[in-house]
Amino acid sequence: MIQKLQYYISTSLDPHENLATEKYLLDTVPEDGCTLYLWQNQNTVVIGKNQNPWAECRCDLLKAENGKLARRLSGGGAVFHDIGNLNFTFLCTAENYDLARQMQVIRTACALAGIDTELSGRNDLLAGGRKFSGNAFYNAKGKAYHHGTLLICADLERMQRYLTPPKAKLEAKGVKSVGARVVNLSELAKDLTCQKMQSHMLAAFETVYGYTPTEICPPDVKTIAALAKAYSSWDYLYGTTIPFTAAAEAQFAWGHTKLLLQIRSGKITDAQLFTDAMDAALADTVCALLTGCRLDKTEISHKLAIKLDAELVSDLSSLFEQIM
Repeated sequence: MIQKLQYYISTSLDPHENLATEKYLLDTVPEDGCTLYLWQNQNTVVIGKNQNPWAECRCDLLKAENGKLARRLSGGGAVFHDIGNLNFTFLCTAENYDLARQMQVIRTACALAGIDTELSGRNDLLAGGRKFSGNAFYNAKGKAYHHGTLLICADLERMQRYLTPPKAKLEAKGVKSVGARVVNLSELAKDLTCQKMQSHMLAAFETVYGYTPTEICPPDVKTIAALAKAYSSWDYLYGTTIPFTAAAEAQFAWGHTKLLLQIRSGKITDAQLFTDAMDAALADTVCALLTGCRLDKTEISHKLAIKLDAELVSDLSSLFEQIM
C-alpha cells in the first residue's frame, strides 16, 4: 500500500543522464511509496527497447543538427523530445502499480490547466481528438514504472522531420511507430508552459493519491554518471538492434548502382553491390571494404577511402543517406 509520495524534477536536458536517473529512482523506490519524476530532454529522439533506430528516424540528420538518440528500457514507439515537451514517470513497486490512477494524475493536471482529455486505448491521451501524450511501461524485479510525454509547446515541424525515416527499403522485425495527429497543449490553453504543467502535475499527484509529496534529495551522482555513459554508447544505442536488411540505389555518372546490406548488431555482416560501372572489380572491392563496418557514415567513408578515389567515396557514401 502506498503511504508516501515523492517527487524529483531533473535540471538536466541530457537524455542519457535523465534515463539513468529514471533507472536509479526505480531501483531505490521505497516499498510503501510512489515517486513522480519530471524531466525534459533537448532535441532528442527516444526509441523503444525493441526498435531499429534507422527505421524510426533520420539518424544522420539528427546528429548533424546536434540532436541525440536515446534508447529507453520500455517498449513502444519512437518519440521526439525538446524543451517544449515535459516528460513524466511514475515509479513504484509492482504491487502498488495502478495505471488508471497514474493516468488520472495526468488528466487532473490537464483539467487544472482548463483542458478536457480522453484516454485512447492503453497508451495515448487525447485533447480535442488529437494526441498530446504517449505512454510506455516497464516492469522488472518487482519494480515498475509508467512514463510518457506531454506536448506543451514542442517543435512539431522538427518532430516530423526527425521521425520520418529514410526512403530506403529496410526489412526488420521489432516494433514500429504509428503516426498520429498530435497537438501542443499550449494551443488549447494559451498561457500554459512546461513550468506551469510541472506545478499542475505535482498538485494533481497530491489530489489523486491523498498525500503531500516530498522532494527527493539529489540522487547518487556517480551511479547515474556510470549508467548514463552506458546508455550513450554506440553499442547500446545501435548495437542492440535486432538483425535487418537494407537496400539503396542511385544513378551516378559512372553507372547505376544498387546496394544490398545485411546488418547484425549494428554492423554490416554482408554486402552486395550491383552496378553497370566499367570497373569490373568495383563491386567486390566495395563489398570487402564494407563488411564488418558499423552502420555509421563516417566510419564507412573512411573505410571506402582506403582503396577508392574521392568521387567514388562521395557517391557511394550518399547511398547510405537513404538508409540513415
